Amino acid sequence: MLEVADIFRLHGPAFREKFGDRMLPSHRRAMQDIETCRTESRGGQLYFCKQCQAQRYSYHSCKNRHCPKCQNDQANDWLAAQQRLLLPIHHFLVTFTLPEELRAVARSNQKTIYHLLFRASSLALQQLALDPRFVGGRLGMVGVLHTWTRQLLYHPHLHYIVTGGGLTDDGRWRSARQDFLGPVKALSRIFRAKFRDELKASELFAAVAPRLWRKDWVVHSEPVGTGAQAFQYLAPYIFRVALSNNRLRQLHDGQVTFAYKESATDQLKPCTVTAEEFIRRFLQHVLPPRFIKVRYFGLLSPAHRQLLQKARQLLSASTCKLTSAVVKTTEPLARLSCPHCGGPLTLLSLLAPRGRPP
Repeated sequence: MLEVADIFRLHGPAFREKFGDRMLPSHRRAMQDIETCRTESRGGQLYFCKQCQAQRYSYHSCKNRHCPKCQNDQANDWLAAQQRLLLPIHHFLVTFTLPEELRAVARSNQKTIYHLLFRASSLALQQLALDPRFVGGRLGMVGVLHTWTRQLLYHPHLHYIVTGGGLTDDGRWRSARQDFLGPVKALSRIFRAKFRDELKASELFAAVAPRLWRKDWVVHSEPVGTGAQAFQYLAPYIFRVALSNNRLRQLHDGQVTFAYKESATDQLKPCTVTAEEFIRRFLQHVLPPRFIKVRYFGLLSPAHRQLLQKARQLLSASTCKLTSAVVKTTEPLARLSCPHCGGPLTLLSLLAPRGRPP
């Protein structure tokens, strides 16, 4: 099966030679890790099957969060860890999209703009929710940064799972309507104003055209069911990489073809680009080192867990349980069984890393 690593190994050297002086260290590291993931250069183990007398080599993974082969089972582990955050109420999915005019600035200043995006959107949500016409209390929110479209184009936006209600200053619980958290037009204006105020404190403000602050910004809100359903809906966004190997279709004559689902028809369509363009599109979604792409606010913030417990007591509920459905994020890891007969494997020896292959 064709993998992103194959494209990087074959066309990565030419890409680095052409753009090496402009590549970020994080991009170079991501390419190197993906190229060497589960290869002999990383070392591993040698196993033996007594049943058919066959040997099997198992090499170490790179553990880079952008590698299509290294996100296995993490979504399910994350879901299990979120049980203490669940409230037995309805929830909403709220999406904040960065305007097109800001994307060039964001691409060149990712850590700064992504941080402002989180801050401005979370403050806007809380400000609207505190209005007694809508919720009148402090929300609980968990947000995740997502930077790509289905065709790997650069499109930074945040997905928030938001509680359908909040805790008031005097310690009461107030529920939002089942189908309406608040007016998105008002929310988008607050979001725009918050972002503008935050950006003014940086040197990047002068790089933005004034007309941006007069246009409508895009915010979307929809109900997504219970807490368990909402968190399960969000999990794939957290651990999905820009493109999984199973979407790749062909690499031929320097052209890469991958599949994407067309939003209008929900049908799979092919997209063919040059290998250089494919690598460029993939790398622009590599996040800055140690950047936190999942953040908690309001009642779900680690600093306010006592308020979350208060809300749970008011709702007279025990901790909700997540459903047992599995969230599929990437290709499953190969089982430690013989590929020929399926028999159990016995560890023979450890394999030392051999350095980066040519």
